[in-house]
Amino acid sequence: MGEHMMDPDRRSQLRRLGGLLGAAASLSTLAAHNALAAPATEDESNSYDEDSILKAATDFFGSTTEGLARVIEKAFKEQGRPNAYVKGEEVSAALSIGLRYGEGRLQMKTGASAPVFWAGPSIGFDAGANASKVFTLVYHLPKASAIYQRFPGVDGSLYYVGGAGINYQRLKGITLAPIRLGVGMRAGASVGYVHYRREKSINPF
Repeated sequence: MGEHMMDPDRRSQLRRLGGLLGAAASLSTLAAHNALAAPATEDESNSYDEDSILKAATDFFGSTTEGLARVIEKAFKEQGRPNAYVKGEEVSAALSIGLRYGEGRLQMKTGASAPVFWAGPSIGFDAGANASKVFTLVYHLPKASAIYQRFPGVDGSLYYVGGAGINYQRLKGITLAPIRLGVGMRAGASVGYVHYRREKSINPF
């Protein structure tokens, strides 16, 4: 039966029903979009607060600077609370572009801990070689072994202020944010990727 032969009340009911279904579909789409767009948050009991991270970084580097405090504050504003960090040392050599090798230890808020070795290309502001400390914030790491992957650098994420620098590496929802001070900043911007491994290797690939 065509719509022109329907009872006017029935046509009105169908229009109202169609409007309700359309509104419900729009709300469902919006909810799904928000769920995807909303940044993941860590349970406070399984993540570090800003004061704890600043103290750990200060103790590790042996001093604090305004720049260190500011890059940590920036990371918390952009990424939220990390649920792990890596304290380590690295050696790099560069003539504008070079290589970097490092090793350290991953510490998760849950108590899990594991050794970590890494290698990858670097970009520097001068020629030469240096050894430096690096303190890496780790976000949304489901388990310690999940760090053993090749993490691409995020283009344009390098932030440098007051002698401290930070940049982001990201893969499959996990974000790493290495922080360096002073001369270590020469190798502060990753080009391409950094490969994190269980064991030491001279192969940067």
